[in-house]
Amino acid sequence: MPSARDVQARAEEEGAGGEPPVYGALDLGTNNCRLLVAKKGRSGYRVIDAFSRIVRLGEGLAHTGELSQGAMDRALEALKICAEKMQRRGVTRARTIATEACRKAANGAAFIERVERETGLKLDVVTPQDEARLAVSGCAPLLDPECGAALVFDIGGGSTELIWVRRSTRGRAVIEDWTSLPCGVVTLAERFGGVDVTPDIYARMVDYVDGELTEFRSREPMPELKERGFHLLGTSGTVTTIAGVQMGLKRYDRNRVDGAWVEPGSVSSVTRQLLDMSFEERAAHACVGRERADLVLAGCAILEAILDAWPADRLRVADRGLREGILFSLMMEDAPKRKRKRRRRRGRRKKIPAGPANAGSKPETGE
Repeated sequence: MPSARDVQARAEEEGAGGEPPVYGALDLGTNNCRLLVAKKGRSGYRVIDAFSRIVRLGEGLAHTGELSQGAMDRALEALKICAEKMQRRGVTRARTIATEACRKAANGAAFIERVERETGLKLDVVTPQDEARLAVSGCAPLLDPECGAALVFDIGGGSTELIWVRRSTRGRAVIEDWTSLPCGVVTLAERFGGVDVTPDIYARMVDYVDGELTEFRSREPMPELKERGFHLLGTSGTVTTIAGVQMGLKRYDRNRVDGAWVEPGSVSSVTRQLLDMSFEERAAHACVGRERADLVLAGCAILEAILDAWPADRLRVADRGLREGILFSLMMEDAPKRKRKRRRRRGRRKKIPAGPANAGSKPETGE
């Protein structure tokens, strides 16, 4: 399987007169390994293949400081499937990234080398800043045009990104401030426990996350952002799970969840419902499942702390994120030079380029 660098070089050799590029976007996170393969479509892109598997790469990392052998083996098996899919689909433009687990682990660099050796994939360990930018880019189509700003958050396995975004006069997403918290669903569940979660344990989780939010809450970049009206936009398994439970879905349905609006007040009732369940009951729930049953309440605690810190009337749910941000960024790089120059002129004052805010409401096909 050619690495991301190899497929990019091959695309350049083919030249502009070749076949339309096939894009690959791979995100190896602390908890999940996800892949999208897509072609450019009339509104955004058209997905032609996808893959998602919980691998728990960061399992035990908070205690040992290293990726465990079992976790690395699980991730490699998933990455081999991704490499095969990318090769079979003829990917010519790709970016393959790794996030918090590989950033923090003492043996992260050695694992990256092993991945390239055994799969041909060259993983790019992104910075928290780049992760925030990609998250906003992937979710930008879901920003409400009636609001002047939004607080975008991505609750991951090993970290949580929060990003203040405002809409420019041209309707684009502009990042005003951001932070990366060193806590995610895996690290929080390992710290406090995720199987038998009592109301007291849950309250301590919320208090812990609230303390982590203090510094970012104190430096809100533009008080007028909230005065102009803002909403929350969440991308993670936590918010999609809560939306599915709140909707009473018998089976998770991405088409119903992605882009849905949830009243923040209903999050508390869903959390109490999950708290009242045993681990086995959570595992049996169609929108939770055994692989998330010991993590979902940690995610709820992070979300509750965010809602307490920034009360809002509306919360929008995004079943999209880094992979979609990668696809948008690759396609923007491939846009005709005239269009790219125009975008650069318009974006000179941007602190971090965040991607298109109105590139279509959703991918043309889902997973």
